[in-house]
Amino acid sequence: MAEALGSAVLGTAVSKLWDTVEDVIKTIPSFKDELKSLQSTLAKLKPVIEQIERSHRELRRPEEEIEGLIKQINKGEDHVRKCSTLRRWNYYKRYSYTKKLHALDQEIIRFFQLDAIALSWRTGEENSLRLQEIFARLHLAERDGGWVSYSIPGPPEFSVGLDVHLKELKMQLLKEEVSLLLLTAPGGCGKTTLVKLLGHDEEIKDVYKGNLYFVTVSKTPNLMVIIQTLFDQKGDRVLEFQSDEDAINKLEQYLLKRIADHPILLILDDVWSDSFVKKFEFDFRIPNYKILVTSRIKFPVCKFIYELRPLNDEDSMTLFRHSANLQDTSSFISEEDVKKIVKRCGGFPLAIKLIGRSLNGRPAAVWHKSVTSDHSILRTAEDLLRCFQSSIDLLDEEITNCFMDLGSFPEDQRIRVDALIDMWSELYKRERNRSNDKGFREKIMKDAMNAIGMLDEIAMRNLASFVVTRKDASCHDVGCYCTEDFVLQHDLLRELAIQQSSKEPLIEHRKRLILDISGNNVLEWWTEQREQPINAFLLSITTDEMFSSSNWCNILPTKVEVLVLNFHSKKYILPEFVEKMKELKVLIVTNYGFFPADLGNFQLLGSAPNLKRIRLEKVSVHSLWETPVQLKSLEKMSLFMCNIGQAFTYGTIQVSEVLPNLTEINIDYCNDMVKLPVALCGIVHLKKLSITNCHNLDELPEEIGMLVNLEVLRLRSCTDLSKLPDSITNLHMLSMLDISDCLKIRGLPKQIGELKNLEELHMKGCSQLGRLPESTKDLAKLELVICDEEGKHYWAHIKEFLPNLEIKVAKKEINLNWLFTNQNF
Repeated sequence: MAEALGSAVLGTAVSKLWDTVEDVIKTIPSFKDELKSLQSTLAKLKPVIEQIERSHRELRRPEEEIEGLIKQINKGEDHVRKCSTLRRWNYYKRYSYTKKLHALDQEIIRFFQLDAIALSWRTGEENSLRLQEIFARLHLAERDGGWVSYSIPGPPEFSVGLDVHLKELKMQLLKEEVSLLLLTAPGGCGKTTLVKLLGHDEEIKDVYKGNLYFVTVSKTPNLMVIIQTLFDQKGDRVLEFQSDEDAINKLEQYLLKRIADHPILLILDDVWSDSFVKKFEFDFRIPNYKILVTSRIKFPVCKFIYELRPLNDEDSMTLFRHSANLQDTSSFISEEDVKKIVKRCGGFPLAIKLIGRSLNGRPAAVWHKSVTSDHSILRTAEDLLRCFQSSIDLLDEEITNCFMDLGSFPEDQRIRVDALIDMWSELYKRERNRSNDKGFREKIMKDAMNAIGMLDEIAMRNLASFVVTRKDASCHDVGCYCTEDFVLQHDLLRELAIQQSSKEPLIEHRKRLILDISGNNVLEWWTEQREQPINAFLLSITTDEMFSSSNWCNILPTKVEVLVLNFHSKKYILPEFVEKMKELKVLIVTNYGFFPADLGNFQLLGSAPNLKRIRLEKVSVHSLWETPVQLKSLEKMSLFMCNIGQAFTYGTIQVSEVLPNLTEINIDYCNDMVKLPVALCGIVHLKKLSITNCHNLDELPEEIGMLVNLEVLRLRSCTDLSKLPDSITNLHMLSMLDISDCLKIRGLPKQIGELKNLEELHMKGCSQLGRLPESTKDLAKLELVICDEEGKHYWAHIKEFLPNLEIKVAKKEINLNWLFTNQNF
């Protein structure tokens, strides 16, 4: 362990502490628990320490920058050594040292969480992103109870019938002669669930340590992105590749051979081609390197095959009863009838769960119809889809519509809840949302609540998985933190959603048009000279890296309200037909590659008079307005993981002229933004400005005080931001201020009390924040403060002046979800 931690100054200090801890554990059992905890922390911080050392070597940075950490570690070593000299009967000192050891453990974690992160931002964009991702893995390792590559998703909370399969699969995988193992079964049998359980098995974790890798391949894999994901999972700098061959060569030379001192397990999930598997074999020149493949297909290249069998009758009944929420007895359905329904599912877990969920709480007539329906036993994926259709028929129209909308996003990719909020708030407006008596915050909260409620309904019926990443969000935060939440959908259910949307044989009659294009293999009507009329209200087009933008079709999409464009490429051009979208309200453009892509033809949006919402993900927006485009109706703009550059610089033209009705801007994980563009402060109608996870942002302009209509200002996790400008006190309409996890902010503006309408203040994780200004007691409308335990005593005095104030202490935990920068893990 000492050698593994490195030989540089930092690594040496940590190694000495590790050795001291190990010695004292052997001699003084009194402190075993505390020292084991400290030892565990040091082990998990290994990759972070290596990254800091690497950044010092590569950038030739002075050692003084980490002197604080080294002093802390040396101090800790001294504390640990004193434990070994302590007399058994000195209870006072024993209690004191126990507290010191616990404090040391927490202080080291705190240093890495706060100081080391802030330190890393000065190493350049690539290194800062690497350290962010390492910390994210550190958090997940802590949560999962051991060091596991964060790429292995957690298994479902409830599963049955897989214990024997897990044992058999593990035995076969660990055989010395097995280097490539295929796990095969029809879709919906639980292959992915089984490999998730395998990845979290204690024996497997012990064998492969941190060398466990998991990637989802899907029908149309992007090899370069998949290999970039593998580098990313290791915490290495993500490389750009010139070709697939270049990517494979660098994977072998720069990653696999480097980590080959320990066994390596690569899990390729949902593979559709044996030629893809062959790319990763490397003739097995790397010792202790194994590949586990899951597929519906039996590949000839795979000598060792494990076939996952369907659930037996007993396990099928257990899973169905759980899914349908059946008690031991039921007043309207007999045990024999339940067995008939379950038997038709053929032991397919996905079918059992879906049918069980669809019947949960339904009246007796629906159960009776399901029992008497003439369905044969499921045996193929086609059988499953027909079975799923009967479950969809039981849904009400609203849930069915939202379920079909999920098919607009690519297979095996995360669907951002924020994107769904944008879609559904425009497509399915309710009358109560249009009421003018609701304030701006209430409206955006209502949009979020409606979307989240619908996702809960969809997830409850097992039609998708709704993943809430921020466990520390309170009920006050609904709609505030869902930027990090996402939805996952089984590929068979996505097929069903698309199938459901494509019942009309004629393109012009479909309400949703969802197109997946591989290379330039387009549909026949796509290449016709005539303009194809499109009457759908939702148009989704997914293209891969081989698609050429010169091949856009000629269509007349006069009724399209939502346009979803998904792509993998370094450059992307909006299709010319955007110019004809007079009813377009929502545009969602998502790049699923690893690096931001240049976006062209942005000026076409000037011809969309009703466009209200734009969401861009992983796009370089620095040149979008080289020719200013007036978007008169645009109300909301969201930029996620984008390169902003000079996006809001228009020369002599004012932003307020280009975006006269913009009320909401969301900027998340845009790491090239160091200063907030002053131009944005000229959008006087702006009501919400959210800048989150922009770790290089170090300054807000004084001009921010010009945003006199601003109601929500969120600056969460802007770790380099050191202060709030005094002009922020001019924001007299501000009702919510969030500076959570702004690690460097040392104080609030002296005249903070001038924010007479401030109702909520979120300041969790502001570890440098000192005493509150005297004027804080003038915040007459302040109802909620969310802070850490350390900040609570500062507010105790203020509460005497604000009797309606609720001080909520955020749960103390190492929660680093906010550090994730990569979406495809």
